[in-house]
Amino acid sequence: MPFFIYKAIDDNGEIVKGQIEGGDLDLVYNNISSAGLHILNIQQSSRLSSLYLKKSQVWGIKGKDIIEFARNLSVMLRSGLPLITSISDIADTVDNKKFRSKLLDIKSSIEIGSGFSVALSQHPNLFPEIFINLIAVGEETGRLDESLSDIAIHLQRMEDLRSAIVRALIYPVFALVGTTGALLFWLIYVLPKISGLFTSMDINLPPITQALIGASDFSRTHWYVFIIFPVMFYIMYKLLARHPRTKYYVDAIKLKLPVIQLVLHNKLLALFSEQLRILVNAGVTIDRAFDIMIEVVDNDVFKRAMIDSRDNIMLGSKISDALNKHNTLFPKMVARMISIGETTGNLNEQLDNLSRYFLDKLDDISEKMGKLIEPLIIVIIGGMFVVIILGILSPIYDLISGITG
Repeated sequence: MPFFIYKAIDDNGEIVKGQIEGGDLDLVYNNISSAGLHILNIQQSSRLSSLYLKKSQVWGIKGKDIIEFARNLSVMLRSGLPLITSISDIADTVDNKKFRSKLLDIKSSIEIGSGFSVALSQHPNLFPEIFINLIAVGEETGRLDESLSDIAIHLQRMEDLRSAIVRALIYPVFALVGTTGALLFWLIYVLPKISGLFTSMDINLPPITQALIGASDFSRTHWYVFIIFPVMFYIMYKLLARHPRTKYYVDAIKLKLPVIQLVLHNKLLALFSEQLRILVNAGVTIDRAFDIMIEVVDNDVFKRAMIDSRDNIMLGSKISDALNKHNTLFPKMVARMISIGETTGNLNEQLDNLSRYFLDKLDDISEKMGKLIEPLIIVIIGGMFVVIILGILSPIYDLISGITG
């Protein structure tokens, strides 16, 4: 959604400037007016400015701040404190000034008559959609404190999931950067000195040495290619991933790459199990739960499987049977445990077990990633240096052989 920049006067006659995100001008105008402000000027920001404002809205606000807010608010509501008082007290104790400002905005919206979920929905870049949906369910059922407690647990698991993925990818990225750096160092700084010696001696160089000298000359004269190429590759990947027709194939390739597949597949299964658990536990219908999850999943292959599963469920199929039709994405264990949950009536418990299983599996992968990647890295580095050593020693051997002869 675009951002709108406004100038207004409050009830004290003071000038107030700010920005607000909204779907259209009329909606934003009504939201600002309902806050007790008299608008003097309002205009929609440019696309680039909106992108900057969207990012700046959440800079400095960490996931743990949201988790702590949900946990503390749940405790305060359970103890009988009013919602507005609870949010105000939490805002007074928050160290992050930007997050405190957001909480005070939410409090102001509630004071003028907005529901809690509606007030949260005005900050979509800060509170995920599942947070807002569960709050809406809690308001409808009168179990807002329980919804907040479930949200805190869910967000903590999502934070653990992100941490596990980062830990799993640290070693491969470090190994790739280190290997590339070592190769460039040899090509740019070491080989030119040796190749200069060979050239001055006017000897016939073997093909492997000539290839290395050519690679060295190219690296020294076109070093910028090694910076531009990764940037261009990243831009091309982003463009392909944004286009609906190519995104599916990009996501399918990611699910087949050796290392990426191991991390990504388990991440998607953990996300699916955890989100379905929290939504079922909150009383959301299965079809609505799938609709919410489909919007959250960022992998088109997985998303299409979930859409097909949702359609089959709407036609009367069991969840386990619908997922079992996509057994390449959903392992038999997932369908089996969900089937047990459907039969015994403890679907929430089985989904909780699945969520914990895949999160633990990701933790295990992150710990063992180094051992999984290490043989491949050793082979690559060893192969590179074998080629370099052969390219250096071959002309030296020929030279010594000629002198001995």
